[in-house]
Amino acid sequence: MATKMRLQRYGKKGQPYYHIVIADGRAPRDGRFIERIGTYNPLTIPATIELDMDKALAWLQKGATPSDTAKAILSYKGILYKNHLSKGVAKGAMTQEMAEAKFQQWLTEKQAKITSKINQKAQESKSETKKKLEAEIKIKEDRENVLAAKLAKSMEKEEAKAETEEVIAPEQEQAQAEEPKTEA
Repeated sequence: MATKMRLQRYGKKGQPYYHIVIADGRAPRDGRFIERIGTYNPLTIPATIELDMDKALAWLQKGATPSDTAKAILSYKGILYKNHLSKGVAKGAMTQEMAEAKFQQWLTEKQAKITSKINQKAQESKSETKKKLEAEIKIKEDRENVLAAKLAKSMEKEEAKAETEEVIAPEQEQAQAEEPKTEA
């Protein structure tokens, strides 16, 4: 029986959630499985991966072949590296303590990379939000300037109109005074 390490899809349409399982290679994707060893949620940033490392390592050593995505997940979590180190211990190239020390060093470096990437994303998000806010403030100021210009222009028109009415009114009064009054 050829065992495969692969993902089983759960979740709604457009919101996938996966279980990492060990299954017979002939079984359908979401069908019967031998053992569930973890979960994978790609929607969170960064993706949430919960995995039983000991079970995954044991199944790899028994000969379970991971699918491409499962292989990427195992590599990300360091299980493939741990399997590589355990093969080196079995061959006598290094001791168990050396292998464990190398794996712990790799884990700390990996965690540092992940936290720096999260911090970098947060900084980018903050700077992007700040740029958007500055652009909105500039647009608001431009609109206020245009509105103030229109208001000033309309005020000038009203003042000019009032002045012309004041000039016309005395002239009309003079014209009416000069007209002879005719009685009928």
